[in-house]
Amino acid sequence: MGKARWIAAAAAGTAAVAAAAYYLNERNSEKPDYDLLIEEGRFALRAYPAMMVAETVQEGQRETALGNGFRVLADYIFARSRPGKKIAMTSPVLSDRAADEAGWRTRFVMPRRLGKAKLPEPAPGVTLVEQPPRKVAAIRFSGNADDEALAAHEADLREWMAANSLEPAGDVEYAFYNSPFIPGPLRRNEVLIPVA
Repeated sequence: MGKARWIAAAAAGTAAVAAAAYYLNERNSEKPDYDLLIEEGRFALRAYPAMMVAETVQEGQRETALGNGFRVLADYIFARSRPGKKIAMTSPVLSDRAADEAGWRTRFVMPRRLGKAKLPEPAPGVTLVEQPPRKVAAIRFSGNADDEALAAHEADLREWMAANSLEPAGDVEYAFYNSPFIPGPLRRNEVLIPVA
């Protein structure tokens, strides 16, 4: 019995170290620059500059489409679906409803130093898009970002926007900063709504 406890403790310790390493790596990954215009607790209004994104649209429920989209984009940046060098992973991973409502769009923000001319030609199913400068209202939260949590935080964000006379200028988006390996309490998630 004592030996089994030691093995379980060693396995738990190894998992904790691995999760900590992932967490630190993700915290240090490049994130988009923005100017902070308003910050009130979990809420913020940000002004983002133009940024280059790689995107794909996948059919299915949100979580399934996000997982499939993540794999397609990861194959692109890690040079598994194309020749050439790898591209550094950034955060967050962005997700929103596709324009035709038939699926979900997943986007990776490309590193700032790589403009469209410097990025490798994408594989089929991946598109490079320059997102124009924009203002975005955001609410930040930790934990698991299931549909129920996303809907609740979206409602809170819309209430905050109304109280601050901020008009929505587009559909809701979701931003996920961590991999599934990171425990829920340490995860950073955001609901984003473009502002007029």
